[in-house]
Parts: sequence; C-alpha cells; structure tokens
Amino acid sequence: MSKRGAPAALFLAVCLTAGTLLSPAALATGEDALPAAALVNPEIPCQSAILIEQTSGRVLFEKDPDTPMPPASITKIMTLLLVMEALDAGTITLETAVTCSPHAASMGGAQIWLEPGERMTVHELLKATAISSANDAAVALGELISGSEEAFVARMNERAGELGMKNTTFQNATGLDAQGHLTTARDIALMSQALLSHPLITEYSTVWMDSLRNGETQLVNTNKLVRFFEGATGLKTGTTDGAGYCLSASATRKGLSLIAVVLGADTSDHRFGSARGLLEYGFAHYEAREVPPPDPALEPLPVRRGVRRTVELACDAPERMLLEKGKGEQLTEQRELAGELEAPVEAGTRVGTIRLLLDGVVVCEYPVKTASAVERMTMKSAFPMFWGELIRMGPAGDGNG
Repeated sequence: MSKRGAPAALFLAVCLTAGTLLSPAALATGEDALPAAALVNPEIPCQSAILIEQTSGRVLFEKDPDTPMPPASITKIMTLLLVMEALDAGTITLETAVTCSPHAASMGGAQIWLEPGERMTVHELLKATAISSANDAAVALGELISGSEEAFVARMNERAGELGMKNTTFQNATGLDAQGHLTTARDIALMSQALLSHPLITEYSTVWMDSLRNGETQLVNTNKLVRFFEGATGLKTGTTDGAGYCLSASATRKGLSLIAVVLGADTSDHRFGSARGLLEYGFAHYEAREVPPPDPALEPLPVRRGVRRTVELACDAPERMLLEKGKGEQLTEQRELAGELEAPVEAGTRVGTIRLLLDGVVVCEYPVKTASAVERMTMKSAFPMFWGELIRMGPAGDGNG
C-alpha cells in the first residue's frame, strides 16, 4: 500500500471495526438538537473535524468542531456561494465579462496569473476558483459582485451571520493568512451545505481537469477525492502555513449526501485520509430511507359550522430521513392532531404533527395540514344543504300506518 493510502486505510479500519473508539453522534437539528458525541479516537490526524448529513445538517460525528482556526482557501466556499446567489438573482450571468483589476492580479499563492485589464467570463473565473483555487480569480469575482474586495468581504461576513456561522470572521476573499481570519469546522459545514444547495456548483467542483485560454492554462482539481472517491461532489481544499492542510469534502451515495470538514492536518495525506475515513464511516453506518406513510392512515377531521362536516388531511413529509442502518424497523410513530376544527378552514392549515422516533429520539418530524378549504355555513348555503338532506332521506313514512 502506498503512503498516500495508508492514513485513510488506518483511519477507516478504526471507524468500521473499533466500535468502542468511535461513538456515532446523536442526531442534531437546530437549537433543540441533542449534543453530538465527540470523536474519541485521538489518532485522527487533524485538529478539528465534523461530519454532517447534507440535507438536514444533522451532526453524525465531531472533534473540536467549534475551535476557531484559519481555514485557508476553504474561505472560497463563501466566495463561491455569493457568486451562486448573484447568478440566481440575475445580477450576473455565466457569460458576464470581468476585467481583472491590478488588485486582483496582485494576489499571490495559487493563481491563474491574471494580468491587469485581462478579461474573462464569470464561467471561466468560476472554473479557476472552484477547480484550481485561484486567488486572483476569486478576488476578481468578489470585485464584480461588490465593487471591491473590501466591500465583498463585508458581505461575506454578513452572509456568515445569516447562516448562523457564530465563530467566523473573514478578512479576505481568498483565505490567505491574515490576522483574525478565522472560522470553525461547524461553520464551514454550514456554508458548505448552503453552497451545495445550488446544483450548479457541482458542475465545477466535480471536474478533475480543465483548461483556460484555449488550452494554454491547465486546471487540475486540488481535491483528489474528486478523482479517487466514489460519489464525490466536491468541495474545497485549503493550505497555508497558518492553517495547515484543510478540506471540506462532500459525497453522495444511494441518496445519502454527507459533508466532512477537516482542519489543521499536518500533511496533505492526513487531510484526505481523515475526510475519506469520515465519509466512509457515514456511508457505512447511516442510510437515507423513505419516510413511511402514517400508520394507521389519517382520518378526516370533523368541522363545525362548515359547508362540509369533515376535511381531508395531507402530510407535508420529506421524501427521505436519516437513519442508522438496520434501525428502520424499530421506528415508532407519535402524532398530535386537533380534535375538531371550526369553519372557515383554509387549505394548508396546520392541524397537527407527526413524529418518528428511534429509541425515544425524534429522527423525523413533519406537519399535518388540511387538504382543502371548508367555507363557513351561511343562511344562503344552509338552505340547499338542508333541502338536499331532505331529498336524501326521502318521505317520512310509507303510508302503512
């Protein structure tokens, strides 16, 4: 086995066979989340890490996930997110031409050697940023959106706050080491989740090799998992003297999407090995299962003073839920439903909640709503209803005394 593969194999073996060393995290959802169990194995070769399920954000695994650290070029996840949001808003397009400023051209580190005044499209700069982590391309995109890197960084920090990234402060759009430029593994997972909600990003983050300038500039993805890990969807590497080796890695298998963040590894091999091991752990122990229908089926709810006596119900359930493998048959259902409604009732009115529990812990929760509207009965609507009821009942007697 090569030295490159050894750390991953060692860590994966620990993940899959040493149950006493690794404790699966309790499922976590928002402020009411149960705390995730810490990664007990001290040999994981990084300073901070987290593993989450991409759709729900549930934490499956963590190690010091809230310790602020320099993120290096993982910073560009926020840069790319703001570009995706600008594309969605229609303020820019993939064909928008960008003229490189002297400031953007002055960036060191990874770059595509943009010259002041050189023009590239947003599409080309996205390729350079997402695939090759080009600092000059990232700054050029930031200047396009906000007018200057300084203004763009202010927007980055504002967006971080909106996403709930409580321990993040950006000082630049690139991730080059700077005083106070810090974030955490948990915060990176949050912004990775937000970026991956834009399907367009994977058209860049999954590319292994490409080129610019009619083939004169070669682009090779800095994330080796894109080529060597089954189901990889991205996302971003980072390396500086201050940050060490960092990675936000995402992958999807059999409908289950995971994000693993690794910060402060001391070698590139340890970075990729740690992320690979975390992802393999997640895929080995969890699955995305279809949410079963309510059992027994929901009965219509009675409606007082309505033109109809009952209203049908509908479930607003997600397509899938996250479960530990082999636990699907142990689910129990808990439902809370209104006993009776009073007209008028609007369609889509929430009338209850269904929860699916595993060992007493809620693993899926969704609302029950009215499937249609029920108008309140009036004198005008009551008469035809009364007349129809008389016709349905027929004559009062049959003439035989």
